Amino acid sequence: MIMKKIGMIGGMSPESTVEYYQLMNGIIAKHFGGLHSAKCVIDSLNLEEIKILMDQDKWEEITDIMVSSAQGLESAGAEFVLICTNTIHKIADEVQNEINIPLLHIADATAGEIKKQEIKTVGLLGTKFVMEQDFYSGRLLEKFGIKVIVPNENERQIVHDVIFDELCLGEINVSSRYEFKDIIENLIRNGAEGIILGCTEIPMLIKNDDVAVFLFDTAKIHAEAAVKYALAQAL
Repeated sequence: MIMKKIGMIGGMSPESTVEYYQLMNGIIAKHFGGLHSAKCVIDSLNLEEIKILMDQDKWEEITDIMVSSAQGLESAGAEFVLICTNTIHKIADEVQNEINIPLLHIADATAGEIKKQEIKTVGLLGTKFVMEQDFYSGRLLEKFGIKVIVPNENERQIVHDVIFDELCLGEINVSSRYEFKDIIENLIRNGAEGIILGCTEIPMLIKNDDVAVFLFDTAKIHAEAAVKYALAQAL
């Protein structure tokens, strides 16, 4: 069986990186049986260092770290790369330009699933970088014709704080779940036909049964896209 080696830039957070790893191995084991598992190499970065740089708007330094990581994965035999988080896709194109192997973009994989559901307008939850900047919503609109709406300023701050102060630490609080459900209901009232969980930790908190519309779990979608690409010649 031909299986491409997956390169994972992880650690942002460790919680979601574990989810990626388990998802990919689970998909392969289920499909092929026996002791089959994913061929992968992981570079797990220090989220604290990355978060400090994000808060200081030092994206050039973050880019240097990500390029170095991706190049290291390529040197280790990876045949394509995943950045196992949504926010860092702000500089995905810069990383792609510095490596000789493909980078599978999380927004592109998510857009494919949205199109399958024939949804034209989605709500977007994620860090403030994802919700407030154009690198994610703009890509969905320009490449795929998908309109994106985001929560109001106060709600965006709530989502951002829960991500970094709770979910990235592995903490699940019932009060935060109710807050997220209220925010999602407001997005639905404003026209959202589905909701992108645009932070790979949010599915720890919110499930499909919690809301009235389809949720797009970006970690799951990205992991599934990686397996499909890795096994393109084996399926």
